[in-house]
Amino acid sequence: MTTTVLAYFPSPPQGVWHLGPVPIRAYALCIIAGIIAALVIGDRRWEARGGERGVIYDVALWAVPFGLVGGRLYHLMTDWRTYFGEGGAGIGAALRIWDGGLGIWGAVALGGVGAWIACRRRGIPLPAFGDAIAPGIVLAQAIGRLGNYFNQELYGRETTLPWGMEIFYRRDASGMIDVHSLDGVSTGQVAAVVQPTFLYELLWNVLVFVFLLWVDRRFKIGHGRLFALYVAAYCIGRFWVELLRDDTATHIAGIRINSFTSTFVFIGAVVYIMLAPKGREDPKTLGGKPAGTGPEEESPVEELAEELVAAAKGSGIVAAAMVAGSHESEDAAAVGDVEPGEKPAESEAEPEPAVASRPQPQPVQRRGFSATVRRVLWGVEIRRD
Repeated sequence: MTTTVLAYFPSPPQGVWHLGPVPIRAYALCIIAGIIAALVIGDRRWEARGGERGVIYDVALWAVPFGLVGGRLYHLMTDWRTYFGEGGAGIGAALRIWDGGLGIWGAVALGGVGAWIACRRRGIPLPAFGDAIAPGIVLAQAIGRLGNYFNQELYGRETTLPWGMEIFYRRDASGMIDVHSLDGVSTGQVAAVVQPTFLYELLWNVLVFVFLLWVDRRFKIGHGRLFALYVAAYCIGRFWVELLRDDTATHIAGIRINSFTSTFVFIGAVVYIMLAPKGREDPKTLGGKPAGTGPEEESPVEELAEELVAAAKGSGIVAAAMVAGSHESEDAAAVGDVEPGEKPAESEAEPEPAVASRPQPQPVQRRGFSATVRRVLWGVEIRRD
């Protein structure tokens, strides 16, 4: 009698390809693809809710860098022995974010701080923005998990299940053979057959993505409750996935720290759903304001950018860009920094003889950091449509 067993599926033979001296990393490509998917989906959803098209890209200038830093910091804090313990990889490896290692908890937390800064500057409510971007974020997480597949990491314990994943020994450029070599190429020798926990989480994230779209269409919830629902649903899946994982991680009382994080964050998300206002925001409240037109003072980053513009003007490098620059008094007059009906004070001195008509300053619009940088680089003022 012949017994047929379903074949295990293999992990990729490598996760890095080289174009000359330039390494092309599958992990980085997956992260970038996930971010793009989240931005495209979020932009359309934000417009459908009543917001301005394209705002999400301005917010992303703050949220994405904050999120990457937060994700790396969380990974280092929860797996510090790998880098700073006895015989650890050291500070150099801790900074090599392209080798993998981003904690979603830190990415969402610190990315949320960046989004809050950007939303405040644009005058739009952060909870509503979070509801628009939530489905895109969880889909981005699913795409990002493919990077773990190519890196041959975040797998579970050994298994005999028919959908187990084969992981191979890899040989790097120096000839060293190791299962965890990110830059190596498979030797074809199977090291183990393991639970594909990256795949479990990927599929769960896709289900959460579909679930969020259905809930939002069916019940039209707002005020940050859809974002909280995303967090709670993700925590459920992450909790049971953590129970299957067998990679190196920090434990507390024999329990992986991510299990504790999933539990506490889930509770917080459920409490928010219960306490947040019902219904959805009035679309009129989501319009916001053009970048850089608010009453807030410029941030230190913007002030530095303006100083660079002034320095360039003095050196004559980008003199054309200074046509768009003006004195602060002219900016104030242009943006209407006077009471309605109020006229500027008349001068008591005798009027000067009119030699030639002096052109009046044209209204200019204060711009945000991204437009300022474009003025420096291109030497012209870029206007938004």
